[in-house]
Amino acid sequence: MIDPVFLEVSVVVLGIFLLMAEAFGLTKEKSTLAWWAIGGLAAVFIGTFFIGPNSNSFEVSGFYVVDGLSLFFKRFVLISTILVLVMSVDYLPIVQRLVPAERPGAGSGEFFILPVFTCAGLMWMVSATDFIMIFCALELVTISFYIQVAYLRRSMSSLEAGTKYLILGALSTGFLVYGITWFFGATGQTNLVTIREVLPLVPVANHPAILFGLALVLVALGFKIAAAPFQFWVPDVYQGAPTPVTAYLAVASKAAGFLVLIRVLEPFFTVPSFQNKLFLALVLLALLTLIFGNLAAIPQTNFKRLLGYSSIAHAGYLLMGLAAIGDTFAGGAVVFYLSGYLLMTFLAFLILVPVTKASGGDDIAHFNGLARRSPGLALAMLIAAASLAGVPFTVGFFGKFFIFEAAMNQGLYLLVLVGIVTVASGFYYYFKVIRAMYWQPAPEDAGPVAITKTSSVAIFLLAMLILVLGVYPQLLIGILP
Repeated sequence: MIDPVFLEVSVVVLGIFLLMAEAFGLTKEKSTLAWWAIGGLAAVFIGTFFIGPNSNSFEVSGFYVVDGLSLFFKRFVLISTILVLVMSVDYLPIVQRLVPAERPGAGSGEFFILPVFTCAGLMWMVSATDFIMIFCALELVTISFYIQVAYLRRSMSSLEAGTKYLILGALSTGFLVYGITWFFGATGQTNLVTIREVLPLVPVANHPAILFGLALVLVALGFKIAAAPFQFWVPDVYQGAPTPVTAYLAVASKAAGFLVLIRVLEPFFTVPSFQNKLFLALVLLALLTLIFGNLAAIPQTNFKRLLGYSSIAHAGYLLMGLAAIGDTFAGGAVVFYLSGYLLMTFLAFLILVPVTKASGGDDIAHFNGLARRSPGLALAMLIAAASLAGVPFTVGFFGKFFIFEAAMNQGLYLLVLVGIVTVASGFYYYFKVIRAMYWQPAPEDAGPVAITKTSSVAIFLLAMLILVLGVYPQLLIGILP
């Protein structure tokens, strides 16, 4: 059996080993570092099934816990990182072209190493039960993302994305730290479990201070999950960052942010005087996020930018699930949605990378005629777009259905109505990609899109899972925490 603490330790040791291998030139092929990282992370993933028998209640000094939920998301983060590294191998030629280097390959090895450290930070985040631990893990993740977003130093859009992410990320960190200080000043605690115990005992005179601190923390976490009106960074960062990094931000970072948000809000749902105000705030955030994300996605012509606004819209559906947290299945609905979101979003980005390499851009127009050039890739993108839109017989349909069901059970009829309307708008902007692939003519000089065998296998598996879970969602429901 494995001590749960060694999961993150193993990932950090793997990252340090890869840094040393890069520094001392143990391999000339930079892609070898990615395969070593994939192998190491796969071993850690397998290790998550062999942790100690008391893992469901494992805790370290009140700041780190391993329960069913955190263990599920550790596996979620590990799978996401492996898929990012698979994508990065295909993306390596673009990195080597846009990263200044004194010798061939120099400066590209770290592109495969930084996601490993990000993975460790995300794994710590999902187990953190203390604000101090949350802050430290979040900073490890954020600092590594600063570098990854601005990694393509010859690309002005990448540098612009990195600058915006740095400035707004630092601002959100300030909100988080300031909010934590208000919590500590009002309760004398930073541990979420202890805060839950002392909240009912806090004098009414201190309630405004706690609510102010909660508002500041919501602003900070709203930035991390890309909820409106804290989403300003998303379109430019998603478009300018390297495509594998965009996928990592869209899936793993968002999932970890939502789990932290659930842990932070949970104590306040147990106190009626805070519960009503928090419920109203979540409903308003969900409404704003749903409306803005879907409407802003409609006029987009760049595929990564469209997925950025789409990511905001998906955050709105997830916030709807949080607003309905009183329903017994609301938490499971949120986790199910995030799991389906991993499958369909990574499938879209895995297809985008070879299309970008073949056509030289990531606009929707670069998908023109893909069905005639590479029918298999076009079919996979059709499945991804259909699932993102919520078409029946895909996992995306059941994700939205479960969220709407939980919201209906809690009487959130306005949210459900807005959700249904915005789903209809989603059909329109996802259809633009399908139209480009199947109805638009291919460029005269365009040939079949080349793709590696590893990416082909990953694309096939993700597409099949989307369809299988769209017909038989009980397979995923059965393993939810």
